[in-house]
Amino acid sequence: MKATATRPKIMVTGGGRGVVGHVGARLLADLADVTGLTSAFSLVLARLRQRRGGHDPGRIAVDLAVMLADGGETIADLAVLRDQSALFGLVASDPTAWRLLSRLDEPMQAELRAARARAREVAWAQHADTRGDLPQPMAAGRQVDGLVLDIDATIVICHSEKESATRTWKKTFGYHPLLCFLDNTGEALAGMLREGRAGSNTTADHINVLDQALAQIPDAHRHGTPILLRADSAGSSHGFLAHIRALREHHLDIRFSVGAAITEPVRAAIQATTGWIPAVDTDGDLREHAEVCEITGLFEAAGWPPGTRFIVRRERPHPGAQLSLFDTIEGWRHQVVATDTPPGNGGIQFLEARHRAHARVEDRIRTGKDTGFGRFPSRIFAINQAWLQLALTGIDLLAWTQTLLLDGDLARAEPKKLRYRLLHVAARLTRTARRTRLAIAADWPWTDALTSAFNRLAALPRPAG
Repeated sequence: MKATATRPKIMVTGGGRGVVGHVGARLLADLADVTGLTSAFSLVLARLRQRRGGHDPGRIAVDLAVMLADGGETIADLAVLRDQSALFGLVASDPTAWRLLSRLDEPMQAELRAARARAREVAWAQHADTRGDLPQPMAAGRQVDGLVLDIDATIVICHSEKESATRTWKKTFGYHPLLCFLDNTGEALAGMLREGRAGSNTTADHINVLDQALAQIPDAHRHGTPILLRADSAGSSHGFLAHIRALREHHLDIRFSVGAAITEPVRAAIQATTGWIPAVDTDGDLREHAEVCEITGLFEAAGWPPGTRFIVRRERPHPGAQLSLFDTIEGWRHQVVATDTPPGNGGIQFLEARHRAHARVEDRIRTGKDTGFGRFPSRIFAINQAWLQLALTGIDLLAWTQTLLLDGDLARAEPKKLRYRLLHVAARLTRTARRTRLAIAADWPWTDALTSAFNRLAALPRPAG
């Protein structure tokens, strides 16, 4: 067969000048400055600075977060930023970054979380000034009012011996972090690194992560906006739900929607009920072969907070579905939702669909594993804890970029698409009249989106002081 040339012939050399890559990552770095994140990190880590001429520890932490948001996986990937000083400025060496991580103990990580909260308050204020209210999640074709927090755990497999990495309940080996995401924007509000054998429904861990997540929400929103906490059955421990109920005594309008175990009394209630109605899908259309009903009051709900309602969904099982003996006998797959949303705030079809949207947190976790917490760099647990906090910071930078600077599909895109289209773009860098200019290829499909994002960034209101 005769070969046919379909591409122009090229000669490759390594002597190019004035060309830089990962231009879109500069957008993340500048956004960290504009929201006050860099200055806040610098303030809380100032005592770690060894000499006046050395690298700013806060800036090092931000550079690590930017690197993770940009798709880096190890500290060595800082070279992408460091070797392009004309674009990113002076970036610390790998040993310097390691030293910083090794010194970020739990008190300092708590200060970093507080700094993230201050930057989040600025980012949300900037959103209010330029774009209005935060996005509202959708369920069953209608808005879910207020803020929606999703808590879930995941397993991160370790392929080498690391401190506190243990055998997991899935018979793998690694860590079992617990995380909380804001469904409105995709922000990573809180995360707790745990050993692999940590329980899925540990009450203390859920309380800790929820409290850290609530501390990330600006005061005006935390105390003036309805909050919904969603979790699977691991978040249905009575102690955790009692804690949520107690938060309402502190003027938080917080409700829960959690999965509930199907115990023998619940099975009897399901068999006794006759009030089944069709379930609805994401768009609010009726879902074929799926029904819902409410079984509140049909069994003894000992230990549950007063006012808890129980909604059952049943559907014909799809091939490969994991069924209990009860499901096999009944011919339906059953799931139970427990919520303290009172009657009059949506029918049971909406409440069940609202809870089912909790599944979006699995996408947040999947993409989060590609943004830093899918692998941990050290054998030392404390360093890996610090790495997790910087990964959550990188996820926030991506979320703020999308909510503040992007539109359309890019505002909803997963990090992989953002990197391919925007963050990893190359450009020519020139200096004229004491100004540095970046020229992105005119025929790159997303040049306009990227230049518009930089223009919007320049126009964002700056925090006072």
